[in-house]
This record gives sequence, C-alpha cells and structure tokens, in this order.
Amino acid sequence: MTRSFLGMPATAPPDVGHLRGAEPFPAAARRALSDAQLRRNLGHATATIRSRSAAVIGEVPDWPQLRAAGRAIKTDTMARLPELLEQLEAAVTAAGGTVHWAADAVEANRIVTDLVRAAGADRVIKVKSMVTQEIGLNEALEAAGVEPVETDLAELIVQLGDDRPSHILVPAIHRNRAEIREIFLRAMPGVDPALTDEPAALAAAARRHLRQTFLSTRVAVSGANFAVAETGTLAVVESEGNGRMCLTLPETLITVMGIEKVVPTWRDLEVFLQLLPRASTGERMNPYTSMWTGVTPGDGPQAFHLVLLDNGRSAVLADPVGRQALHCIRCSACLNVCPVYERTGGHAYGSVYPGPIGAVLSPQLTGIEDNASLPYASSLCGACYDACPVMIDIPSILVHLRGRAPHPRAEATAMAAAAYTMDHPALYAAAQRAARLGRLAGRGHGLPPPLSGWTASRDLPQPPSRTFRQWWAER
Repeated sequence: MTRSFLGMPATAPPDVGHLRGAEPFPAAARRALSDAQLRRNLGHATATIRSRSAAVIGEVPDWPQLRAAGRAIKTDTMARLPELLEQLEAAVTAAGGTVHWAADAVEANRIVTDLVRAAGADRVIKVKSMVTQEIGLNEALEAAGVEPVETDLAELIVQLGDDRPSHILVPAIHRNRAEIREIFLRAMPGVDPALTDEPAALAAAARRHLRQTFLSTRVAVSGANFAVAETGTLAVVESEGNGRMCLTLPETLITVMGIEKVVPTWRDLEVFLQLLPRASTGERMNPYTSMWTGVTPGDGPQAFHLVLLDNGRSAVLADPVGRQALHCIRCSACLNVCPVYERTGGHAYGSVYPGPIGAVLSPQLTGIEDNASLPYASSLCGACYDACPVMIDIPSILVHLRGRAPHPRAEATAMAAAAYTMDHPALYAAAQRAARLGRLAGRGHGLPPPLSGWTASRDLPQPPSRTFRQWWAER
C-alpha cells in the first residue's frame, strides 16, 4: 500500500538515522587536525580528484550552459515534486514494480527488513548507497538477523574495518593502501597472508571475496542516482561493475531513494549524465550506467520494490532558501575543493553527508538545533559554489542557516543592540566616534571578556583615524 507525503507537516521526522553528530564539529575537527596521516591521505586524494575533474571539464565548451541547465531542471523538479513523485509511482507500478513510501528512517528500515524476510533471505548484497547509510539500514538488517554485504570496494573497506564513510564518492578516502591491506588481512575471510598493498592485488582480493556472494545471494539493495518520472526508470552510475552485478543477478531488488532524486524526463537525465561523472570521478562518462524499468520476465530481478524516502526532505523543501540543498546530485565536487574538509576529513562532520553539502543538508534534515555547529564549518570562500555542477549556492545557505541556529543570549543581545544602533543614524555616528578609542588597543590585540571569544581567532582591526562621515563632511 502506498502513501503520499502530500499535506504532511514540514517538520523533521523523529528518527533520521545517521545524521546527528555525537559531538559538535569544532571538537571533532580539532581532534582530526592532530592526525598527520589523515591530513596526508586527504590532501593527496582530493588533489588527485581535482586534477582529473578539471581536465575533463576543460574539454567541454558548454560546461557553464550545462551547469545552468542542471540548476534549472532541479529548480523545476522541486517546484513540482509531489506531482512528479505520483507520476513516478504510477509508471513504476505499471511496469510491474511496487512502490513504498517511508516517512523516516525507522519506517524505511522496517519496509526493507520485511521485504527481505518475505523473500526468505538471510543475506543481501548492496550497491554503494548514501541513503541507506543515512537511515542506518545495515544496522537494522543485522538486528533482524540479515547479513548486509557491501560490494563497492571502498564501502567494503569501511565495513570490514568497522569504520564509517568519510567521503561521498570515496568512502575510504581517509585510508591509505597500507592501512587497507591490514584491514583485509585482519577481517577478510580466506585472504592470502602474502597479500601486498599494490592496488591491483587489493582489488583482486576483494573480487575473489565477493564473487561467490554475488552468485549465491537472492536479494540486493541499492540506492538510485536518478529516477525518471515519465517512464519509471531508475538509474545507478558506478565505476567497478559491482552495481551491475547487484542489479541483474538477484531474484529481488529493493531500491531506497530519497524523494529529491526524481527527474521529469529522459531529456533531463541526459544533462545529469554529462555533469555527474566529470564533476565526481573525473571521467567523461561512468564505466557502468545501469538503468531498469520495473520487471522484465526472464531478465534480471523478478521482483522490484522502490522505497521513496522523505526523512526530513519535506522540511527542507519548505524553506525557500535551504531547498537548494535538495538539488545535490552527490558528486562530491564541493568536498574536493573545500579547505575545511581537506584538513578535517568527513568524520568530523558527524553525519553521513560530510563537507560543504553536509554542512547545509544535515542541519536541515535533522532540524538546525541538532547540528547547529555544521553551518559554521566553512570559511565561506565560495569554492564549493564554483565547483558545484548544479550551481548550489552553498555559501548563501550557510549564512541563512547560521541565522537560524541557536545563539548564546549574550551574543543575541549584542547583535540586537548592534542592529538597533545601525538603524538610528545619530546613535551610529556616536558609536563610530567612540570606536576611535579602540585605536589604543592596536592591531592584532584581543578584546577583554566577554568579547575575547570573538578575537581569540581573529585580529582586531585598527579603527581609522577618521570616520567616513567625517571624511564626507570635510569634502
């Protein structure tokens, strides 16, 4: 039985899964900054991805026009989201699939777990999926006695290492190959003790480990990069071929998809299949682009279930500024250019969505109070906006969310006093004259408490010898 989100209140659901950090970003970042190996791993990996991406983007003469088209399609989609989701549901159902609606992480996990049990399976193979990480699906399956097996190499490394992803595109970006070798030797059954840390040898070990699992598992779980409303077609793009195996070999396929992943038409999908690989993996197109529409007798899975997940997205959609975050196509370009992410890594964000996009998406999915520090995890340099293939104005959303975040009473009082002063010309002029006394403090000195917190990490500018008003009057 399906259920639409139309008319639901625009509030975050009670349980959103892995989106709340265990500690504020500043504390987690401070610990990450002390890890020299982590910073070396991140610096090398992000620089490599940036270079590859820039090279293939430079080959496209109409890249700015493609970005603008991507933004326009996403803006139109968000404006018609309820209509497009109902169109998608009708098309998937007509093609032999079954659509389920999940309001939050708990409901989505229950739906998937029940479907796996109904299929009589005690193991599932998984395509790399951010949304199943978001809802904590692996933990829910394990609690129900079902073994989830990650088949993406990086996700497998994270799973075997009892770790958490730290990057949207490369979940194990914080690990170097020597660390990966140790994880395989410790946690991978039947691995050769003489395994080296050569990338080809590590990939071969993972392939041997997964091959029999692919051939003997009856249920697969995937996410979706896109869903075409007019035809009910789902699309997954990946680089290893494991996704193709998961999407074609099992008897039952369960796809969990955030409701924002829908696109109206096939022509719209064409735009994103040009934008996504160049911005994410630095490829002209993904090596494996898999598409399927419902069920085809005798070919591929014979039971297909699509779980449409809200999990706070309706609340994001209700914010005219913040809804831009739903345009994200999960390319990770913003992470690869962000100076904050490059130094702290993804774990510091405390959410399955790290980096600049996580700093604007996670607080909105959970409610700003639960992730109030994330909008401040940025220097507002704007590199993320320049890199985003769909032109999400992340810096503007960060400023918007900072305004919504809870503030200490003293800070709120000070800002209210400043606003009042600036709204009254005579008071503002008097404040400018008084500020000249600050010249005695000198450049680079701090302010006394309670203002010392502001100057602990900022230089105190030296006020000019005369105000603009004085200069204007003299001339």
